[in-house]
Amino acid sequence: MIHSQFSFFVFQGGSGPSILTLTWPLLFMFAIFYVFLILPQQKKQKRWQEMVNNLKTGDKVVTSGGIRGAIIAVKDDALHLRVPPDNLRLEVAKSAVVSVAREDEPHTEKK
Repeated sequence: MIHSQFSFFVFQGGSGPSILTLTWPLLFMFAIFYVFLILPQQKKQKRWQEMVNNLKTGDKVVTSGGIRGAIIAVKDDALHLRVPPDNLRLEVAKSAVVSVAREDEPHTEKK
């Protein structure tokens, strides 16, 4: 059936569907992926980069490895953390920081 339709367009001199008609579903799918996948990831990356750039001494952070500690020194690409209960001093990469809880933010307790 498809072969006969193709041969009809080729041998009868008829024009087939336009290139726009064939490509609009692909363009539509790309637009959907861009809006629902790419844009949110870019926004998340910008927020994370801003958080990492605003790290300062005294901030309490959680690393991607689950280490929780307070920042005692900030370098270009690393942080020194004071980790309780033994007051260990660890140096971790800034890229390992997942979240920040500042000292001046009120702590809310769940009941």
